[in-house]
Amino acid sequence: MAGRKTILRALAGETLDTPPIWMMRQAGRYLPEYKATRAEAGDFLSLCYNSDLATEVTLQPIRRYGFDGAILFADILLVPQALGADLWFVTGEGPRLSTITDRAGVDRLKPAAEIHETLNPVYQTVRNLSGALPADTTLIGFAGAPWTVATYMIAGRGTPDQGPAHALKAENKEVFDILMERLTEATIEYLSAQISAGAECVKLFDSWAGSLKGEDFDTYAIAPARRIIAALKARHPGIPVIAFPREAGDKYIGFHEKTGADCVALDDSVSPEWGAGNVQVAGCVQGNLASSHMVTGGQALVDETRRIVDAFSGGPHVFNLGHGITPDADPENVQRMIDTVRGG
Repeated sequence: MAGRKTILRALAGETLDTPPIWMMRQAGRYLPEYKATRAEAGDFLSLCYNSDLATEVTLQPIRRYGFDGAILFADILLVPQALGADLWFVTGEGPRLSTITDRAGVDRLKPAAEIHETLNPVYQTVRNLSGALPADTTLIGFAGAPWTVATYMIAGRGTPDQGPAHALKAENKEVFDILMERLTEATIEYLSAQISAGAECVKLFDSWAGSLKGEDFDTYAIAPARRIIAALKARHPGIPVIAFPREAGDKYIGFHEKTGADCVALDDSVSPEWGAGNVQVAGCVQGNLASSHMVTGGQALVDETRRIVDAFSGGPHVFNLGHGITPDADPENVQRMIDTVRGG
């Protein structure tokens, strides 16, 4: 049965008449049913760690839209919390963490093998979903890539240019590299446990990869991804992996080969025609409709959706946004996008 799932077929390199579709952050604040469940949970982290409620919000967009894939509801910053960092969310502003800026801070982190006690509720959510999803829906696990997670741990929050992480990398490379090593090991452990619990493919989100330039991109985006993917495939032969080095630009070229990723997700800063000619030639691509279309809708949404489907029609493609859907999106625009992809 799993071999017939359209996302898994695309990830295996098959060109389909209609691309499978899912949407980053498809379970989220744009949906009224999510808002109700989030209120029931009390706060965001309680929702992430409540397996029953996290299962519910993961299923909500599947019930409403019939996406071909369901992505586990969790957060990339659960890994640093499991390693021992303090984590909390400020309403309207986002995550906050205790900062790591020196060797003592890194040394206080737990070994990667000890993250599972904290993260067991996430694995239970995966097990719940494995039994609850429709037979033709692919269950997608995920984690943040080490560089992206490190930027939050070093700054204690999201930053416009990832400046604190770049500064630590330049001023104390030893500490930075040790932190990256710990995060790489923890990411392997985390994703492996998700796969063991029932995830059928996993995605590695490197949301801030675009701020890495030159050799730093190779060292801190490509090399960790290659190591993580190789370890996962050694432990779980045949598991497909999607990699998303957002805003990588020309560095998207060759990312399949350099990392072993089965699929490379593209953001909307590159055109689908460029993506087809430069990235899809190496394997499956995912993307890349601008999330702003989910807010504005109209004929522009339809036209751009058709353009993307047409551009990638010559090879394996998973239709998605170029970044996550935003809270101000109109749920009706999501349906219109899906209908357009599927020929409506």
